[in-house]
Amino acid sequence: MVKKIAMHLWLARHQFIRYFFVGFSGLFLDMGTLYVLTDLLHIRPVLAVGINGLVMLNYIFFLNKYWTFKSNGVTHKQMIKYFVLSGFNYVVAIIWMYFFNEKLGINHLLARVSNIIVSVAWNFLLYKFWVYKHQDSGEVLEIPVKNG
Repeated sequence: MVKKIAMHLWLARHQFIRYFFVGFSGLFLDMGTLYVLTDLLHIRPVLAVGINGLVMLNYIFFLNKYWTFKSNGVTHKQMIKYFVLSGFNYVVAIIWMYFFNEKLGINHLLARVSNIIVSVAWNFLLYKFWVYKHQDSGEVLEIPVKNG
């Protein structure tokens, strides 16, 4: 079983690289808009993360759907799953910012980066196997078999 999972992860490496690129570009967009909202417009970091999250939802969804996972699934069904996962991530991000910035006094940008790093792993797996799962496949872990 471990060998099968390792093989599947190896085969998914190109998707992960694209996912990582979308996430990395999203990180710069996220941090840039957060900086503008907090340091230039003087909005409280907790509120700024809430506003910022709405911008990032659309950016990440559509790049991952069409470029990372090349999904041809029904967009509105995938968006519902995506919004459920994003809602969870959104709540975690706000609680994370509140706890680390307002309670512990950690810089808001550092708190945000650490939150993003932690969520990368669970999001890739949930995007791949739940949100953007190909509808033509009945089995989640399909490994191509070599003939010969």
